[in-house]
Amino acid sequence: MNVTVIGSATAVSADERALRDLFLEHGPALHAYVLRMLGGDTHRTEDVIQETLLRCWNKRNLKDREGMAVRPWMFRVARNLVIDAHRTKAARPPEIGGATWLTELGAEGDDIDRMLSSIVLHDALRALTPAHREVLEATFFADRTTQQAATTLGVPQGTVKSRVYYALRSLRTALEERGVH
Repeated sequence: MNVTVIGSATAVSADERALRDLFLEHGPALHAYVLRMLGGDTHRTEDVIQETLLRCWNKRNLKDREGMAVRPWMFRVARNLVIDAHRTKAARPPEIGGATWLTELGAEGDDIDRMLSSIVLHDALRALTPAHREVLEATFFADRTTQQAATTLGVPQGTVKSRVYYALRSLRTALEERGVH
């Protein structure tokens, strides 16, 4: 299968060869210009250059003729594309990242709060029976399934499930007694 790409060396028409020559002549400078405007974002830079060349192709504005300089026109088109993309992005509500939305909302706790919470939790865990404390350590704190915890503790899986249920109820009560809701 023989495929001819617009602007490639095997292009048939003069316009296609002119587009290739235009890219070879002005592409590096245009790339540096757009890259600088976009703060180093190479992917968006390539998109802007591709759109600029596509507009050249559609306008049949592929070579200097009758005193019209193609290079300034291409740079203006690229600049306008960057500005339009910026305006479009600014008009939309800001996007929030997956894990950073809590910190953006100011919900990040400091080290002292974490330490105090840890002390209160540790105290509440000491109020539990040894069997309840053991099953919580074997499941939640060791990050095991109930089946894995049952094997580790040497008890049936149903026993682990019921102990976890009652241990969490007791822990909730112990935390409420300590002012945690």
